[in-house]
Amino acid sequence: MQEQLHDRGQEKGREQHGLLRMGLAEVYNPSMQPSLYPGDQLVVRYGVPVRPGDVVVLRHPFRQDLLIVKRAVERRDGGWWVMGDNPDVENDSREFGVVPDELVVARAWVRVRPLPGPGARGQRSMAGLLSWAVSAVRPVRSRSRARGVARAAGVEPTAGAASAERPASRRLRAR
Repeated sequence: MQEQLHDRGQEKGREQHGLLRMGLAEVYNPSMQPSLYPGDQLVVRYGVPVRPGDVVVLRHPFRQDLLIVKRAVERRDGGWWVMGDNPDVENDSREFGVVPDELVVARAWVRVRPLPGPGARGQRSMAGLLSWAVSAVRPVRSRSRARGVARAAGVEPTAGAASAERPASRRLRAR
């Protein structure tokens, strides 16, 4: 099952003209569940550094016209080891190996979930819309899940990667 992403931005045009290096992408398949679901929109940032645990948009190594979204697990010789959060979908580095740096297009910054339910948008209550608005827009953060997924695949992340994956609120409480 392919994880497909539709990128609405023009990455090359932005790089050439020095314009704002952000874009909008839509997730189509379930390889990143439970973090991202089909229909989720991603605000992505082009040209920013990638760290272990980040959600990234990349060109599929075997079909470079296909954009996919995965979690960067570990830096290796030749690029990034990437995996989906859904253990049942193996369309990731377990299948195609390390992804060269030049195929990493962007890093996800914010996730926006679509309005739930059928197309009856005129029949939504104000409370329902408010509830959706509070939960629909969230930053896409590094997750410690990347560490667990890496271990399941036989990859041991470095100690520095573990502290980068921990949320700031958790690091602050630990002090």
